[in-house]
Amino acid sequence: MLGLINSAIEGFLRETYGAARWREVLRQAGLGFDRFEPLMTYDPEITDTLLAAATAVLDRPRDALLEDLGHWLVAARSGGRLRRLLRFGGVGFPDFLQSLEDLPARARLALPELDFPPLHLDEAGAGLFRLRFDEPFAGAGAVLSGVLRSMADDYGTLALIDWDGAADATITIHILAEDHAEAREFDLVHSAI
Repeated sequence: MLGLINSAIEGFLRETYGAARWREVLRQAGLGFDRFEPLMTYDPEITDTLLAAATAVLDRPRDALLEDLGHWLVAARSGGRLRRLLRFGGVGFPDFLQSLEDLPARARLALPELDFPPLHLDEAGAGLFRLRFDEPFAGAGAVLSGVLRSMADDYGTLALIDWDGAADATITIHILAEDHAEAREFDLVHSAI
């Protein structure tokens, strides 16, 4: 598994729960190292061990922790690049959802070695969508649910997002109000100043 995932877990735990809790997770995991290199490849078992230790130390269910990770990936200050990649998907949240099928190809432009599964979006009615994909690892649906929750917030949209928890994941997105809150500012051109 690409170290980018383990590195994201590390960043999320450090920033959200603090360095002391991160050290406790590492101690419980017994990995023998304390940092992940984003572009290295790691055995998927290391990710499972890391997540098992995090759920035990933090006393949180795995899927809840992974959904919070997905939200953090977009909402945290360090998540600016991912947010920008996702915001190029459309002006409003429904446009963004419609662009999700193109996301794996866009992600591979940035990271060719990233194994991103195909996404399939079906519109099931007014404001109701179903996003289907095969999970590349257990809990990927929870991470994607968190990303979608964060993006709905980013667009100022009130939406119910429900992941079914299955390996051939389906996430149901029900848009209740597109203009529920003020959207976060976004410009196509990123200012370096």
